[in-house]
Amino acid sequence: MQIEARLKEMGIKVPAAVTPVANYVPAVQTGNLVFLSGHGPYQEDGSLITGRVGDTLTIEQGYEAARRVGIGLLGSLKSLIGDLDRVKQVVKLLGMVNCSADFLDQPKVINGASDLLVEVFGDKGKHARSAVGMNALPLNIAVEIEMIVEVEG
Repeated sequence: MQIEARLKEMGIKVPAAVTPVANYVPAVQTGNLVFLSGHGPYQEDGSLITGRVGDTLTIEQGYEAARRVGIGLLGSLKSLIGDLDRVKQVVKLLGMVNCSADFLDQPKVINGASDLLVEVFGDKGKHARSAVGMNALPLNIAVEIEMIVEVEG
């Protein structure tokens, strides 16, 4: 329960897996890999963080939205694998930012999730990543992130 203790020290409460908004599941495991579907930024009260970075949201607000997505991803991962100490390596993130056409700092926004994962898992949280801008995201969410994780057998 080392990861659970670290999260508690950080003041982070890991939520239950998100309820999908369409015909898919939050996460699927095949072999030792877990593929997590795109997650949006839920606040603790269950509301979504919406808006466009570079328009109605600042980089800092986008960063916080990405961090909230990271926490949600951990919730879905824990719901599937039972124990976050089973994480061997966070392999890859795909971060999508709902942003204005002239916004060019998508990596700074997605750092919200990347920084969280490294804080939680240390070197096991370091991952490959893409951070891209989108014209729109479902429900006008600020950020959507997918994740691939390797777990211990």
